[in-house]
Formats: sequence, C-alpha cells, structure tokens
Amino acid sequence: MHGTKRILLAALMCALVAPAAAQGKKSSGKKLYCWEENGRKVCGDALPADAAGAARTVFNAKTGTRTGEVARALTDEERAAAAVAAAEAARTAAEQAAIDRRDQAMAQSYNTEADLRDAFQERIDLLDETVKASRLGVASLRQSLLALLRRAGEQELDGKPVAAPAAANITSQHAELRRRERILAQQLVERAALDQELERVLERYRELKRPPTAAAVATTQDNG
Repeated sequence: MHGTKRILLAALMCALVAPAAAQGKKSSGKKLYCWEENGRKVCGDALPADAAGAARTVFNAKTGTRTGEVARALTDEERAAAAVAAAEAARTAAEQAAIDRRDQAMAQSYNTEADLRDAFQERIDLLDETVKASRLGVASLRQSLLALLRRAGEQELDGKPVAAPAAANITSQHAELRRRERILAQQLVERAALDQELERVLERYRELKRPPTAAAVATTQDNG
C-alpha cells in the first residue's frame, strides 16, 4: 500500500513539474526587441510592421542578454549604390586578375630582363618614329600656312582683296594644323606612358623572378 502511494505521489509530482519545465523552456527562447521610434527607445516582444525596417537590438526575454543586432533596411537609393559598388569591385578584381595572369605569362616568356627590354624597345622605337613623323608633318604644315598668310597679308597691304579660294585654303590648313597638333600631343602622352609601363613591368618582372626566401619556402612546405 505504501509503495502504491509513493508511485502515485511521484506521478503527481512529474505532472506538476513537467508543464513548468516546458513553460520555462518556451520562455527561454522568447525574444525582446528594442528600436528607435520618433527619437525615443521602444522595446517589445513583438516587432510592429512599421518598425520592420528599423535598426534594432535583440535580447533574450528571460535573461536580458543581448543576442544580436539587426541593421536598418536599406533605401532603394542605398541598394542601388551598393549594387553599383559591388559591380565596380567585381570589375576591379577581374582587371587585377587579368593583370596578374599577364604578368605571370610575361615572366615565363622572357628568360632575362634584357629580353624583356628588347621587346619593349621595339614598341618604343615604333612610337618614336611615329612622333618624329608627326613633328615633321606639323612643322611642314605650319610653314605652308605661314607662307599663305604672308601672301594674303601682302595682298591686303597692296590694297587687293584676298581671293575666296585663298581664304578658304588658309582656314582649311589652319584647322588641319590644329588637328595634327592634337594628334602629336596624344602621341607624346602615350610615349611617356610607355616609359612608365616599362618601369612597372620591370619591377614586377624582378619581383616574380626573385628567388623565394627561406621563410617563404618553409611556409610552402608546411602548407604542403
């Protein structure tokens, strides 16, 4: 009889304790949210619809411990700007990867720095010849235009009008001179850029050809 009472008492205790434990377990997972609303801090166990995009701090409702942060939702303009920035970053990364592949190919293609310089010298010589030809063309056109202007000036001093074809020729040659001067200026920019490119490529070539240090070799072996 006493054994039966003990069994009934244990069952009753389990029935009382189990719901309380389940309730405690349920409340331990409940969350509390705090966010800014009209310049003041608001907290609640449910997030209203108009605060769904607000920045908020998440707490454990039972312990009061902060469990996370949620940033505010981005505006359409901010999302568009973020997309542009991501695309730009991807483009930059792709360009750098292409440069790295080109540099590696360069290091494998030229056995010595002298070979690399010789390859660049061909481009330099070609561009130098182009610049030389442009300078001669500009100088020749300038002399021709000066001669036309001199004749026109002499005619005006003699009281004679400058013929329409001569005036049109002067205008045409002046426009052509300006065009060739712009071309020459661009060629000079390209020539200076080629020198800079050569210096950069040589520096990169030396870096790729430089024997690895003992520390680098050890690191590679450890990783292997």
